[in-house]
Amino acid sequence: MAFKSKFLLGAALTALTALTTLSAVAQTFPSKPVRIITPFPVGSGPEGVVRLLADKLSRTWGQPVVVENKPGGNGFIAIDAFKRGANDGHDLIQLDNVHISAYPHLFKKLPYDVQKDFDLLLPLFKTYFFVAVSTESKYKTVGDIIADAKANPGKLNYGSWSVGNPVHLGSALLETVTGTEMQHVIYKETSMLYTGVATNELSFAMGTNATAGAMQRAGKVKYLAIAAPKRLANFPNVPTVGESGGPNGFEVSGWTAIAAPKGLPKAVADKIQRDIEKALSEPDMKEKFTTFAYDAFPQTREQFGQYMQTESVRFADVVKKTKASLD
Repeated sequence: MAFKSKFLLGAALTALTALTTLSAVAQTFPSKPVRIITPFPVGSGPEGVVRLLADKLSRTWGQPVVVENKPGGNGFIAIDAFKRGANDGHDLIQLDNVHISAYPHLFKKLPYDVQKDFDLLLPLFKTYFFVAVSTESKYKTVGDIIADAKANPGKLNYGSWSVGNPVHLGSALLETVTGTEMQHVIYKETSMLYTGVATNELSFAMGTNATAGAMQRAGKVKYLAIAAPKRLANFPNVPTVGESGGPNGFEVSGWTAIAAPKGLPKAVADKIQRDIEKALSEPDMKEKFTTFAYDAFPQTREQFGQYMQTESVRFADVVKKTKASLD
């Protein structure tokens, strides 16, 4: 009996020591500079958010937090750098919804495993996409685009920066649900894409206010509609796609998230999550969200996990309907 009591006491002390050690690690994190890797280019909306976040985390943590841009290659360049980096939380990565929920359905083989490589801590924001055309465009509504596309199969075009991004998949879905056929034109950069819209080189392109906003504010591009459930508060005069003569309930959305390496101690992961949540709630971050027409997207870890599963099902359906593939 005495032996059993000593054994139980020893086990309890071991467990307590482990918990104390993990708590101490969390309290001292970070112990060196932190790197946030992003697949987005300098000056893009998502990168602007993570750069402001890095500044806030640096002040909170008392350590430099640097943003490292590794655009291109469908995000695989950034993901490879993350996988080869520190696994103790000092390397984090910004991912978007296509990396997490769409690419597993677009590629037969990926250079990463969402479940095994990432601890997805929390989303940063959610955004919806506008249907953008040149201010000189003959199209006044989404209904006009659809009618012209039906009358001239294969003649109209839309653009994006790659195959499989939300702009491409959203535009391809519009083709599918309206029974039209249009050409997909790929541009190297988003600035070139929306210049193509402004000059009428493209019939239209979808875009967020973060990506298309500069051209819209310059009066070179106009928003015909927003692919959202309802009009946006800061764009009350822009109708939904359904209100603009397109399919009712048509939505194209995007979001980005911060991920840590899989297997990070829970105490450290929780600390990172809490500190990011605090940063996202601050006034200047909310102001940036308003500028880009981004929505705050607060989610618990459990809620976010369920949401990502829903998104995976949604993208699987979009990929099936559009017959998109990257293999």
